[in-house]
Amino acid sequence: MLLVFNKSHKLQVISCKLEACSLNPVAKINMRTSVIAIFDIGKTNKKVFLFDEDYKIRFEKPVHLPEIQDEDGFPCEDIHALTQWVLDSFQELLSLKEFDIKAVNVSAHGASFVHIDEAGKPVAPLYNYLKPFPEELKKKFYGTYGGEDEFARVTASPVLGHLNSGMQLYWLKYKRPEIFKKIKYSLHLPEYISYLFSGKPASGVTSIGCHTNLWNFTSNQYHTWVAQEKILEKFAPIKPSNKAELTNNNYKVGIGLHDSSAALIPYLQYFAEPFILLSTGTWSISLNPFNHSVLKPEELKQDCVSYLSYDGHPVKAARLFAGHMHDEAVKKISEKFNKSEDYFQQVKYDPSVIQSISDFKFLGIDNLKTFEIAYHQILADLIQKQKKSTDLILQGTTKNLYVDGGFSKNPIFMQMLARIYPTVKVFAADLHQATALGAALSIHNEWNKKEKPSQLINLEKQNID
Repeated sequence: MLLVFNKSHKLQVISCKLEACSLNPVAKINMRTSVIAIFDIGKTNKKVFLFDEDYKIRFEKPVHLPEIQDEDGFPCEDIHALTQWVLDSFQELLSLKEFDIKAVNVSAHGASFVHIDEAGKPVAPLYNYLKPFPEELKKKFYGTYGGEDEFARVTASPVLGHLNSGMQLYWLKYKRPEIFKKIKYSLHLPEYISYLFSGKPASGVTSIGCHTNLWNFTSNQYHTWVAQEKILEKFAPIKPSNKAELTNNNYKVGIGLHDSSAALIPYLQYFAEPFILLSTGTWSISLNPFNHSVLKPEELKQDCVSYLSYDGHPVKAARLFAGHMHDEAVKKISEKFNKSEDYFQQVKYDPSVIQSISDFKFLGIDNLKTFEIAYHQILADLIQKQKKSTDLILQGTTKNLYVDGGFSKNPIFMQMLARIYPTVKVFAADLHQATALGAALSIHNEWNKKEKPSQLINLEKQNID
């Protein structure tokens, strides 16, 4: 089955003669297995998955697409290459005769708009949210709409330039008016990828409600500036993130999800008791879906944000550059003690060392005698910072702290975290491909005839030694 764009930039079936893909990693079986296709699009890596009705991964294929440059020479994603990869990948999935694709959904990084014209074609680059925002335009915006502190409080969005994705429309209006005039719809990236399958433009709360400067968290609607600047008319109707629309090709399409919201969905669906999810990687992000309080100025200044979950509820979040801090510190002690940079993976948890540095005060690398002691000290210092970050969104009713990502597999980090939170149950969570799984679960009732599996998340409670 071959899919192409028609003149309206919608997917159209034109052939059913494609041979089965030679890259098929799954042995053929007599009966077709019902599956959902998920496109999980990160800033660096992109993957496509097939999940069966038990949410087991039946197909997985990654790709790395090289960046290009926008008209100013700033690096950005190649929206045309990304679009083609999505279409080619789906064509490949349809060629796998043992699978019956019932639905499609998307999880993708946020703060990225795809601006399309009447024909559904992109009219601008997929601008990088790290692109510098003009200082004079920033002053004009916040000077017009109440000042940085008050605006940030109402929109739960620290001042982040293009990382506040709504500011990209403001920038286009005043700095690229020729592009702005061509825009029929500005779709966040997850909703754009969904649009490739449905042909129906939509906006989703998970994209709108994540540090975009677009959403008023007090009135629970678009901020007034969006209409005043005639930007509201560039947005597609808001549609629910837990619903899907049937296409002419007999599969359903969800509208797409911001990846941070998608990663939280498995936890929200399986745990009713208040919890915090600490999602670790280059950034460690503490997420509290049970804390709906309005952000305070001091919290915003400490890298706190609020965003909307897939069911429209506020989620309070705080982030720390923990993975980066860890890697930089490991480089230093690896040089000092003449060890490889992955040697830290061999370091065993030592309770006696933790006892000796239990005040979590950093002593300085030059004062430490062995790599093992130095590594424990690095993590002790990191845990102190992590607690300060997580405490910003912690509530007294929270009893459980789930940790996923890289640090969940680090026994020293997990032990120290359990020690510094003695009244909270700390768990290492093992959940493979959480964002893709969340996107699949979000529209479970739209495609899956089975009940949700009783358990998809493996937890290991951390007992203090």
